[in-house]
Amino acid sequence: MTMNHREKINKDNESAETVLSIREAFEKREASFISPFGMLSSASKGRSRPEAPCPVRTVYQQDRDRIVYSNSFRRLKHKTQVFLSPLGDHYRTRLTHTLEVAEVARTISRAMRLNEDLAEAIALAHDIGHTPFGHSGETALKEIFSPDFSHTTQSLRVVDILEKNGSGLNLTYEVRDGIVKHSKGFGSIFPSDTESKACTMEGQVVRVSDIIAYLNHDLDDAIRSGVITRDQVPKSCTEILGKTHSQRATTMILDLIYSSPEHDNQIDLQLSEPVFSAMTNLREFLYDNVYRSKKVHAEFVKAKKMISEIYTYFLSNSIDLSARLESMELNVVYSQKVPQERIICDFIASITDRYILNLYNELFVPAPLV
Repeated sequence: MTMNHREKINKDNESAETVLSIREAFEKREASFISPFGMLSSASKGRSRPEAPCPVRTVYQQDRDRIVYSNSFRRLKHKTQVFLSPLGDHYRTRLTHTLEVAEVARTISRAMRLNEDLAEAIALAHDIGHTPFGHSGETALKEIFSPDFSHTTQSLRVVDILEKNGSGLNLTYEVRDGIVKHSKGFGSIFPSDTESKACTMEGQVVRVSDIIAYLNHDLDDAIRSGVITRDQVPKSCTEILGKTHSQRATTMILDLIYSSPEHDNQIDLQLSEPVFSAMTNLREFLYDNVYRSKKVHAEFVKAKKMISEIYTYFLSNSIDLSARLESMELNVVYSQKVPQERIICDFIASITDRYILNLYNELFVPAPLV
């Protein structure tokens, strides 16, 4: 969005003779308080299928609501973050992770005068296509379906195709772009290539917010579970970032806000060298001592085995698959041209941890005689 567009909006608003709708009045206010580096709702590139504007909500507010009311969003409450099917009430799930990312993204966006609604919509949908059993589920589908499978592209597939009986959510270009570019794995926190970097500052903020959130809560859950102890956390991390979840989150968020300079018509998101090093060390520590720990990895191996066997079962049981897809409001999505493997992948990626556990028990565990 250029400054000329912003000036045109202000000029049009000043000369408007008709009564503005609630949405138009809000868009007018946006132009006065959102930074030149933020994305105005009225400047969106729009949707794949044009729609009449809502009289009350901006396009990004609509996107947020569509995501929250979707079936896929609700299923996140029963999908793994790190620990599979945790019995404790305080462990994070994929849903609580998503909410924490959204909170961090809104905080940063508000401080930088970016579009909070856009950042929140991206954050709420960024993992909407994630598999059951966390990254073990993703790894399994990479091995048995396609090496190109990823939860980021699956999330985009969910909002574009799978939701609402095959019509998708018809989200805006900017939200879709942020969804598919949020993930970093063990790669760069701040990518420099345009293919990995979101087209909006809000999308770039969500990418960083994701890592801020999971570094903090995964460490928290790992200590709670006994996989690691507080004493094992590198002192270089605790001394710089803090000893508690609140201290670490505050340090990372404030450092990002105050260390990101404005130049060349954009904000260059970055962290100070001490905080960036501490975050990098903490991430390496979590990968080595939590994500790849014997306790966590052993459960992931079991989960991959379950997914592989269920995938193989449905390759030769299409009628059973169709019945289950129908109960999930997914059956109408597919035509005869869609390969069976793609359909099974969508099904497995959509279901929850508890669904797949019950399904495996139903398909492969002998039932006791009554």
